[in-house]
Amino acid sequence: MDFTHPPEAPAMRTPRPDQLWPAVAGAALILCALLLPFLATPAKADIPIAMAGALTGPVAPVGEQVRQGTEAAVADLNASGGVLGEKLRLIIADDAGTPTQAVAVANRLATERVRMLVGHVQSSTLIPASAVYADEGIIAITPDATAPEVTEAGQGWVFRTCGRDDQQGAVAGAWLAREYKGRKVALVHDQSTYGKGLTDATQAAMKAAGLEPALYTQLTVGERDFTALVTRLKAAGVDAVFFGGFFTEAGLLVRQMREAGLQAQFVSADSLANDAFWQIAGKTGEGAMMTFEADVRSNPGAQEVIRKLKAKTGEEPGAFVLYAYAAVQVWAQAAIKAGTTEPSKVRDAMRQGSYPTIVGNISYDAKGDRRENNYVLYRWSEGRYTQVGK
Repeated sequence: MDFTHPPEAPAMRTPRPDQLWPAVAGAALILCALLLPFLATPAKADIPIAMAGALTGPVAPVGEQVRQGTEAAVADLNASGGVLGEKLRLIIADDAGTPTQAVAVANRLATERVRMLVGHVQSSTLIPASAVYADEGIIAITPDATAPEVTEAGQGWVFRTCGRDDQQGAVAGAWLAREYKGRKVALVHDQSTYGKGLTDATQAAMKAAGLEPALYTQLTVGERDFTALVTRLKAAGVDAVFFGGFFTEAGLLVRQMREAGLQAQFVSADSLANDAFWQIAGKTGEGAMMTFEADVRSNPGAQEVIRKLKAKTGEEPGAFVLYAYAAVQVWAQAAIKAGTTEPSKVRDAMRQGSYPTIVGNISYDAKGDRRENNYVLYRWSEGRYTQVGK
């Protein structure tokens, strides 16, 4: 064929309106029919929630427990269909155990538009971060930040699955006053929000029961040599030492007390509900006492979760794992009750009624604190802690 002189194209005719519109209308109807299912059912997006806490730094072992519990709860909820038909998307945020980093984490989670978070691990990090959560309307549920100021400063957006320091301080103080009546008890804290508040609550309970402390003093977080403090305790002839602070300093202090020949009873609080304490103290931790909530690992409702976690990690889950799991449970049930994950409505629902969890039924007062208080005493022996009463 010769492409030099192509044949003349036939003239194009413009269709009349009465010929054009039926075709356009038909195409429009077909397009609408194809799009209708998508228009009628908006696309669902995953619900963003978070775990925030120390995953690096001295308190990382506790943060790791909280991460494990949160991840397990989210996995179980998603496997059963999610919340209100939507899956959860979990964001993990490490605040390194520092207040400034906690505030930075809070601001980042706000940009992610998270509906709730499990955390933070420490009172000293949650308190400054809670100002951001209050401004942005984000629910925070902590499984282990126990300072009273946490909910006092939370402006209604912070809840706990654990108790408060004034509650466990009352138990420790009453026990010391009863068991060491007429004897010498020293009080030591680590200057943290958690440690000092706990020690002051213990002191108040002791005094109310008629026992004045023989010594009230402090140490510094991060110190490793407590020779001067131990010498002072020995010189005072104390029969018992209450320590308000974290497990690292507790393990070092009790070890150095025993190495110096000071056999005074060592008493502390829920920070010691952590295998890391025994790893630091070793056999010198034998007989150490602590306050903590009643052991939830024996709850019938927790057994399936414990079995799955143990199969996954090869270890018995720590108590804070279960309290983190319960935080997700409470929020999910409140969201279902509210019929929405909109935070202000879920927050209102959380204050109404009682929610069953693997750590027991949880109900809240106006501040966001649990109405239940079940602190008891435990004793460490041979690498494990067991309940011994109140």
